[in-house]
Amino acid sequence: MQGFIEKHHEKITGVISVFDRIILKGYLPISYPAAAEGFFARNNKLLMTFKDFTSEQTDALRTHAMDYAARANRPYEYLREHVRKEEYVREIAKRDGITDGLICVLAINEQNHTFALRYGKGRPRLARCSPRCLTLYYYFMDRHFGFMHVRLSTWMPFTIQVYVNGHDWLARQLDAKHIAYEQVDNAFVSIADPRKAQEIADHFQRLPLEGILHVFANRVNPLLKTILVGMEYYWVIDQAEYATDVMFRDRAALKELYLNMQKHAAVCFQAEDIMSFMGRKLHGSFRGDITTDAKARVDITRVKHVVKGNWIKMYNKHGIVLRIETVINRPQEFRTFRLSRRGSKGGGWVPLPKRISSMSRYAQIGSRANAAYLEALTEVDDPTTVYRKLDRLCEPQTQAGQRVRGLNPLRKKDRELFEAVVRGEHFINGFKASMIAGRLGMKYPEDPLERKRQVARVNRKMRLLRGHGLIARIPHSQRYRVTSTGIGLMNAVIDLRSHTLPREVANVN
Repeated sequence: MQGFIEKHHEKITGVISVFDRIILKGYLPISYPAAAEGFFARNNKLLMTFKDFTSEQTDALRTHAMDYAARANRPYEYLREHVRKEEYVREIAKRDGITDGLICVLAINEQNHTFALRYGKGRPRLARCSPRCLTLYYYFMDRHFGFMHVRLSTWMPFTIQVYVNGHDWLARQLDAKHIAYEQVDNAFVSIADPRKAQEIADHFQRLPLEGILHVFANRVNPLLKTILVGMEYYWVIDQAEYATDVMFRDRAALKELYLNMQKHAAVCFQAEDIMSFMGRKLHGSFRGDITTDAKARVDITRVKHVVKGNWIKMYNKHGIVLRIETVINRPQEFRTFRLSRRGSKGGGWVPLPKRISSMSRYAQIGSRANAAYLEALTEVDDPTTVYRKLDRLCEPQTQAGQRVRGLNPLRKKDRELFEAVVRGEHFINGFKASMIAGRLGMKYPEDPLERKRQVARVNRKMRLLRGHGLIARIPHSQRYRVTSTGIGLMNAVIDLRSHTLPREVANVN
């Protein structure tokens, strides 16, 4: 993405790439029906008691959650209506001034993967099902990860989900290193030392996450010390978002540029481009859909490209940060290099597994995809300078201490004046005011007084064009030349008035 940064370096204060939202799931070795049935057999329990057994564990987990919240002097709430949980909990943290530790525990009836007793030929069996059951959300303001939560299903197999945000984690690390920054929600709008911050961010994928997750699991699931003693959760990456944020100096610097990038990404990026961003090639054996869509909200607009459950998206965070984000939901669509087993040579490329140890490969894929996307946006030009020139063209200016009016690109007389000036023969030796008068249909008057008035009218037009920087006087002569600014602006106005505008108006019903 070096080309993009070099092109817009005057508007950019820094770039930071880090994991954004990460959802990690923990599964016990009783997470499939046969293993759960074996658990009942080893503990001398009949499968017919499954419902009563599950109810007992739900009560134990609910009691533990209530006691845990009471010991921390934090609320335990049962939510009967749908709420946006993250916003709700952040309001609680803000209200109570929570900067470290437990924020609250929320209890909600939600759909979870569990088992149900099924009868048929032979003995009863356990089968997978997804009913609504009590689900516990432990929300923390962790000293390392910042705002996070742990979700625990109170029905067997007691699956755990842990949510962390890499931006919150990085903010805590920057605080520890005394690096100044400004953060709005989960985005950095400025960082005092982006290079050092990136070095810190790259350490996230090397964290001993399995050990950290085991700590949280033991904190929220007391059954690991009773009926589940000796068991450990197996942790996988359920979803990972890797974001590259380009921080701009102000909103104005990004606003007009983003409009062009949004149009370019939605219209110009084809299936082959999107596949190449993700490090893949589009070939005849590909089976799946590649879709692009755009969505606008009050303060944000995003473009999203989806390839078989994974996607890459672009949006303007808070109007000042350009974020490119790769989201991996189906890692098997990517490849990772795995060495052969001990005793043999070489290795090969295999589907990317979901295990925690693959975190570095997730970061590598996300980083490369984001960089390729940004590099592809390098050809998009920033129209801000052009808009400023057009705005200046329409506003009054001052020439030699005299005020000249603004020009109107849609006004017939102004367009005719531009056409008279930007003629090919005028670019060789320049032109005189009298030549422009002729092109405008002004006949040479016989009356000396009328001739003087006509000369004054033409000179006012020359002063008008000079005042806006469209033409310049050739030294030591009575001739003028068209400036580079004048060539671009006047030709653009002529094209707009003569071709583009009539075509667009004709399409209006």
